[in-house]
Amino acid sequence: MSQQVALITGITGQDGSYLAEFLLSKGYDVHGVVRRASNFNTERIDHIYVDPHQKGCLHLHYGDLTDSGALRNMLEEVRPTEIYNLGAQSHVRVSFDQPEYTVDVVGMGVIRLLEAVRGHQKHNDRQIRLYQAGSSEMFGSAKPRQHELTRFEPRSPYACAKAYAHYQVVNHRESYGLFATNGILFNHESPRRGETFVTRKITRAATRIKMGLQDKVYLGNLDAKRDWGFAGDYVEAMWLMLQQDQPDDYVIATGTSISIRDFLKLVFEQLDLDWEKHVEIDPRYFRPAEVDHLEGDPSKASRLMGWQPKTSITELAKMMVDSDLRLAEKELVLKHAGHEDAPRGGYR
Repeated sequence: MSQQVALITGITGQDGSYLAEFLLSKGYDVHGVVRRASNFNTERIDHIYVDPHQKGCLHLHYGDLTDSGALRNMLEEVRPTEIYNLGAQSHVRVSFDQPEYTVDVVGMGVIRLLEAVRGHQKHNDRQIRLYQAGSSEMFGSAKPRQHELTRFEPRSPYACAKAYAHYQVVNHRESYGLFATNGILFNHESPRRGETFVTRKITRAATRIKMGLQDKVYLGNLDAKRDWGFAGDYVEAMWLMLQQDQPDDYVIATGTSISIRDFLKLVFEQLDLDWEKHVEIDPRYFRPAEVDHLEGDPSKASRLMGWQPKTSITELAKMMVDSDLRLAEKELVLKHAGHEDAPRGGYR
């Protein structure tokens, strides 16, 4: 069997980094798409280049989901057997401030990619299997537990764009016979989660508070409930979807949910802190249209693919707290050494 070649958009993000590690461990030749920027943004994958134990090779290419010509050229150059589309403007709250850009990347970007795949297969007589990263946000105000047949009720520009992309994948699959799948992933977190996302914002702030580096953290709706899993578990489900005999759509979730308030308690208790002394509600962090309760039903993924989440919310919170505590300790050392402008960020 010839070597599998994977192309990952969004490889520098949380999911892209875990997926790259996973595929490299299986011997894939992995190609990642990165947007051109004046600063390096590869922190989450830098360690892969120096890992002597990985089986495959990692290659990076400049590209963008807004550039259909570049996407077509990349398929000709890389000739992937599998594509994982993880690229997006993925922050829900930001999508209200940048709706047109969000829709262009998250919605129209998928059309550009699907059409590039369709054209490539037509002229090269070879199949490419494509995974599209959907989102539980598409369910919006639908009652939990949400499953593959639950009607989408999106409540943000981001969710609307994701729903559009979902149906375009279904349409291309049914109209042109593409092997294209939708993974409807519920919230998945890790120490590599961006610091503007609520779980990482909480663990980062709590550990800095523990180290005396800050005193308050400002949040929005604490009553929203989410189904939170570990990103490292969820990338395996992405891969499994492309190993099936037929393309299909799958909800990936833990099947349980807790509120942001409960996650706060879980994190602050691990640090022997009282969260109520340090959390302030800031109206700026409320969405114009709130999503109250997302909780997925992953029974189809379990039944047809044998996938199960391995990491509990308690284990996930501890993993994130331990990682961010190490960052806070390093920051404190630098501060005492006189490096007040030392960067706070970092991914593990």
